[in-house]
Amino acid sequence: MDVAELTRVRATDPGRIAKAWGERRRRPLVADDGRMLLVAADHPARGALGVRGDATAMASRSDLLDRLVTALARPGVDGVLGTPDVLDDLMLLGALDDKVAIGSMNRGGLQGAVFELDDRFTAYTAGELAARGIDGGKMLTRICLGDPGTAATLEASAAAVTDLAAHGLMAMVEPFLSVVEDGRVRNLLDPDSTIASIAIASGLGASSAHTWLKLPVVDDLARVMDATTLPTLLLGGDPQGDPHDTYAAWSDALSLPSVSGLVVGRALLYPPDGDVAAAVDIASGLVHGGGS
Repeated sequence: MDVAELTRVRATDPGRIAKAWGERRRRPLVADDGRMLLVAADHPARGALGVRGDATAMASRSDLLDRLVTALARPGVDGVLGTPDVLDDLMLLGALDDKVAIGSMNRGGLQGAVFELDDRFTAYTAGELAARGIDGGKMLTRICLGDPGTAATLEASAAAVTDLAAHGLMAMVEPFLSVVEDGRVRNLLDPDSTIASIAIASGLGASSAHTWLKLPVVDDLARVMDATTLPTLLLGGDPQGDPHDTYAAWSDALSLPSVSGLVVGRALLYPPDGDVAAAVDIASGLVHGGGS
């Protein structure tokens, strides 16, 4: 099915999307080795289309979908994190059978906007995730001590964690301590700030039974990871330097027993040499073994 056919189905048979979700072959959330590699594709919904200085790298939806289908077909890729538009396209393309699907929930804090820290829930709800048989929901939770709007973000994230737990679904919380400098939001990536964000995020919601964390790879990671007992996936990010340095950092991080895997988007979907399959194979080898 090409992009034109996707559009035709959406226009003439939108019920096919729900039918496809209902027929999807599901798998356990965690693989036998307890590890997970997810490909992230929720950046566009925040207006974040850039990769390595190319401000419109992710602008082509047909190109993005091609890259995602290639990545999801590789051995060792457990699933995908995305917004409803992306996951519905992948569902129609038949790319989500036997894969973990995680829905991105709050995309309201648009990149570069004056309201960027207002991380409102504008995408999936816990009820919709449960109805579609999607395996969990992810929420960006930026904590800015100088912004009174952070209180609303924390309240909304806590409600989402509670609701997801009530449905028995993973609640993936991605916390940062953040500051605003010269009108731009900057996440604090030092160990102590990351530890503080972990402590705050871990206490959100009425139950932590289904809570996972999504954290950046920072210095002194062993001490950082000692701050939580929650399952944790590390954020691949948008690396600017040599990919081999990035892979080495991932390898070191994955050696920690408290780390359960990686969530990587741009670094795998848009590698410098354009070889998505090769980049994904390296990451899956690091996560599931057999790679270096």
